[in-house]
Amino acid sequence: MKTQGYAALKAGAPLTPFTFERRALRDNDVAMEILYCGVCHSDLHQARNDWGFGAYPMVPGHEIVGRVTDVGAGVKRFKEGDIVAVGCMVDSCQTCDQCRQGEEQYCREGNTPTYAGHDRITGELTQGGYSKHLVVREEFALSVPDTLELSKVAPLLCAGITTYSPLRTWGVGPGSRVAVVGLGGLGHMAVKLAVGMGATVTVIGRSGAKADDARELGADHYLISTDEEAMRQAQNSFDVIIDSVPVRHDVSLYMPLLDVDGTLVMVGQIGPIDEQSTLPLVFGRRRLAGSLIGGIAETQEMLDFCGRKNILPECEIINIDQINEAFERMERSDVRYRFVIDMASLSA
Repeated sequence: MKTQGYAALKAGAPLTPFTFERRALRDNDVAMEILYCGVCHSDLHQARNDWGFGAYPMVPGHEIVGRVTDVGAGVKRFKEGDIVAVGCMVDSCQTCDQCRQGEEQYCREGNTPTYAGHDRITGELTQGGYSKHLVVREEFALSVPDTLELSKVAPLLCAGITTYSPLRTWGVGPGSRVAVVGLGGLGHMAVKLAVGMGATVTVIGRSGAKADDARELGADHYLISTDEEAMRQAQNSFDVIIDSVPVRHDVSLYMPLLDVDGTLVMVGQIGPIDEQSTLPLVFGRRRLAGSLIGGIAETQEMLDFCGRKNILPECEIINIDQINEAFERMERSDVRYRFVIDMASLSA
């Protein structure tokens, strides 16, 4: 089908209106009209080719909520009119050990990203949710709890699962002591989810500017990382630290804050980190880890959890023609805390 979107035609170019073709419906495909699409910091990185693997023309967007308009002959789980969601991937090999374990994000053959990837059958470039329509393999479409406010659901498909997955992987629950570094799009979701899991939550910031926001989101404590005495007193205080800062920074500052067997999980920055001493790792049996998104089953689990707890991101709804301004504001951290595009603003 022919559809419309907004695309970066080359690396670093502003996003502009773009008409393109979606693939014909296969037997196991779901077609949808996109209602809302979240704006992720990774969309900005990809549009500018900051990571070096961008593909153009690029229609970004991997936080997608839509209404089913058609289904393939073999589709069992969805029907026309259903509300569905799609996250950061639209396919994987489905046969490797990771896919069989429900960890499609770590597919041995590489998962197919929602945009800037290549269709596993045709090889054509995948295009994302800054558009009017999407066609996706049934297994990668998710059900949206009807208890959630639809306009705010989209960021759960990336920011939500990116922070939910490490919290689940490292066993966060009642009594856990969790710290969150960086109170942005990812960080504020980490706070809400950890609070929902029953953890005691501390937000770590460079100044006290976001202390009130942190408490409004449910955090129990706020720690200023430039306060040397406060940082000294906080040593050995946390079981898990979620580091959501999206740019290069010194993580060694946070390692002594972990208790024995504690884990600092990087979810924001992709790229080099500064040289680290092994002393806090060896002498505290601490870990420095990374985490991507979650698998499809875990993403559905996250949506259901948010549906039960009424956990949603803090969103600012924008029109599609405001996307370049939104990118600029996002780079300045001038958003509280996620942009969501109302795709009704894109002409049919």
